[in-house]
Amino acid sequence: KLQPFVKVTKTKAYFKRYQVKYRRRREGKTDYRQRKRLCCQAKNKYQSPKYRFVVRFTNKQVICQIAYSLIDGDRILTSASSLELPRYGLSVGLKNYAAAYCTGLLCARRLLQKVGLDDVYEGNDEIDGNVVKTQVGKTTYYVDEVDEDKRPFRALLDVGCKTTSTGCRIFGALKGAADGGLDIPHSEKRFPGYDRDSKEYDADMHRERIFGGHVGEYMEYLEEEDNTKYQAQFAGYIENDVEADGLEELYEGVHEKIREDPSPSEKKSFTPEKSYKRKAKLTLEQRKAAVQAKKDAKIAQLEAEDE
Repeated sequence: KLQPFVKVTKTKAYFKRYQVKYRRRREGKTDYRQRKRLCCQAKNKYQSPKYRFVVRFTNKQVICQIAYSLIDGDRILTSASSLELPRYGLSVGLKNYAAAYCTGLLCARRLLQKVGLDDVYEGNDEIDGNVVKTQVGKTTYYVDEVDEDKRPFRALLDVGCKTTSTGCRIFGALKGAADGGLDIPHSEKRFPGYDRDSKEYDADMHRERIFGGHVGEYMEYLEEEDNTKYQAQFAGYIENDVEADGLEELYEGVHEKIREDPSPSEKKSFTPEKSYKRKAKLTLEQRKAAVQAKKDAKIAQLEAEDE
């Protein structure tokens, strides 16, 4: 038997009870389920906020921020961008995994310098890709050693709406911040080199990513296979004399310089250009006169053509 087609109509009761979602949910910008769990603090902790390590990728840069929420909006304690890395000697590849690591490291060192913990928690100098953690009582801290007087600065990773797949660049920024001395809860399960089937973690593979080994391999492959594409794709690297063999040394130098001086650069004073002046707005009579002049000129042209 054929079933008749029934059009599903939404009743008046449906529309009376319909609740519009939050604007940033409608725009697909904020995951409120995630945000609630990152921001909500136990009432007995009063005004102490939960700090978030926010990582975002744009078309040109990596942005890392330490943020906390108040009732009237978020506050940013400190931030770092990969567009600052040319100060430290890295002028190309500002969005790859290695650049994300450098930006996370810069953000962590800058924050600890701001709150006076940079000498207490120096982070992990020997980068080997392993997760660093210390057990104190029943609490796990993701730093080398825990000071008796001052506990490490804890922040929670905020990924936004990004898919957290294994090897994602977000975890490069996370690893950089963790090696920089921040206490960010994490495991190796989403780092490059982790095999979900065998449940084994290859720390050397992760270390290779941190120092741009995957970029160097692709540069060498492309130079041999398709030199024209290599010249186009790595034009910035060629211009800055960055070779595949020297990437690890380059990133090591960047890490050292970030640790030496993570403070932000001085803001340049801005003075607007005052010499430019807009044209004064024409009055109605002036506009009518301009239109009439165009009409007269056109009429004169047509008469000249007829003669």
